[in-house]
Amino acid sequence: MKKTLLFVSALTFGATLAQAQNCSEIFISEYVEGSGNDKAIELYNPTATAINLSGYRVERFSNGQATSATGGVLNLSGTIAPYSAFVIANGQTTSTPSSPACSLVLQGMADLLDGVYPAPTYMNGNDAIALFNGANMIDLMGKTGDASMTSAQSWSDAFPYDGSAGAWWTKDHTLTRKASVKTGVTTNPATFIVTTEWDSLPQDTWTGLGTHTCDCLLGLTEMNNTVSFSIYPNPVVDGQLAINASEAIESVQIINLLGQVVITENFNDFTKSKMIDAAILNKGMYTVKLKFSNNSVSQTNLVVQ
Repeated sequence: MKKTLLFVSALTFGATLAQAQNCSEIFISEYVEGSGNDKAIELYNPTATAINLSGYRVERFSNGQATSATGGVLNLSGTIAPYSAFVIANGQTTSTPSSPACSLVLQGMADLLDGVYPAPTYMNGNDAIALFNGANMIDLMGKTGDASMTSAQSWSDAFPYDGSAGAWWTKDHTLTRKASVKTGVTTNPATFIVTTEWDSLPQDTWTGLGTHTCDCLLGLTEMNNTVSFSIYPNPVVDGQLAINASEAIESVQIINLLGQVVITENFNDFTKSKMIDAAILNKGMYTVKLKFSNNSVSQTNLVVQ
């Protein structure tokens, strides 16, 4: 299980029923299409409950095909903790004349190593990656049955999004799911527009692997306004936590993964900067909830080392 990254942002609440149905199932949060077989897939659990991965699987739909028959299937095992990421890395540990080994560093970041070729993490830029829970597809990166991918090498960021215009995004890149995405793609899209839900990073970028930022909420049900704020340092190493915001800070709560409030600070001095003594916190991941003088509420994640 990998830690969740501290993300400096403000979230806007006002959950509708549809929003409540989000954040209820794991989804693909990162896609690493690196050099050689340096490839990985990250999953994220946006719920408050640990999820047993028995019954889940990842399938690769190779070169625009409509089935995963030649792309490989990986049946998952293990558990994803609440609000945490789970990394699957390419499992090739030795090189052959035609296929290099996956980096030992990348494999060391994994919670699960993939199987032998043609396993899902042998993907290239024209392979769709699907995540299933039993018979149900719960997420999809790409498009299955995409005839343009039979000869194209990558989905791109410009119309017609088949690599013939614009910049390639899925080949030789790392993709990270936008924080605003709270649920997977459950229906094969008419056109896969990668920029809608993904951000692109250069090839062989792994710095964020094993962490994910998501706007799924940890128990807050209401928010009226967006407030920009920053919380640092991350990770916390000396017990001192600085908070700066664009509105006066009324209160700070720090909550552990069991939902227990471990620190509460209330203020009435209408200042926008606070120092919190977090020395009592054990190593691990926490949620920081902030209430501001304009009655808005925000939250982010915090890692303590």
